[in-house]
Amino acid sequence: MNQPLAYIHPEAKIAQNVVIEPFTTIHKNVEIGEGTWIGSNVTIFEGARIGKNVKIFPGASISALPQDLKYDGEDTLTYVGDNTVIREYVTISKGTKDRLKTEVGKNCLLMAYVHVAHDCLVGNNCIFSNAVQLAGHVIVNDFAIIGGTSAIHQFVQIGSHAMVSGGSLVRKDVPPFTKAAREPLTYCGINSIGLRRRGFSPEKINEIQEIYRYIFLKGLNNSKALDKVEVELKPSKERDEIIRFIRSSDRGVMKGYAY
Repeated sequence: MNQPLAYIHPEAKIAQNVVIEPFTTIHKNVEIGEGTWIGSNVTIFEGARIGKNVKIFPGASISALPQDLKYDGEDTLTYVGDNTVIREYVTISKGTKDRLKTEVGKNCLLMAYVHVAHDCLVGNNCIFSNAVQLAGHVIVNDFAIIGGTSAIHQFVQIGSHAMVSGGSLVRKDVPPFTKAAREPLTYCGINSIGLRRRGFSPEKINEIQEIYRYIFLKGLNNSKALDKVEVELKPSKERDEIIRFIRSSDRGVMKGYAY
């Protein structure tokens, strides 16, 4: 149901049962999937690809031009996955020639005033609390949770199932399954509560904890710690994900536990 007080470009592709409230503007080259609700005073710019059953609350801006002086008008996109909720005044910028897209996955919750900059890739089932700020080229993997008012430096990666404390300044990569807090950002254990809620067994949680004892609690540098993990701990999906994440980190990972 489209309100007569909303502006929808005739070339936009809108599914039949999308609800668009008054005073919203939808530009050309936009696609919106079935069951999506778009509140008042939302602006959806060119290149947006909105999935099914998405909820976009008043004041949000989706697929705006990047806040990047290198952007030269290239044709890029912004993806928002099915069942994602975008609360008031969230801003998501479209991509640049680096990745040609910005992407937010399925079943995410972006609370009020979140900013997702150009070329960010956000996985599925992520939660960003109020006023989380992602700079350009950030990667956030599935099931990550970022506390309110945290600022994520450009090119940082946050691993799957990680949890970042509110008010954090995230300058280094945050490995999978961990909790991150303090200043500077520091390993504070594994996200055991989140893992239990998602069906990880006590044995699997203990295995992940043992891996991070090698990495953060034995006084070894990352390279030596990972070598020992490979030799002394049995292979598993989670072990290999942690090793791969840390070895491929360009910015380096956060500090180890500080007593």
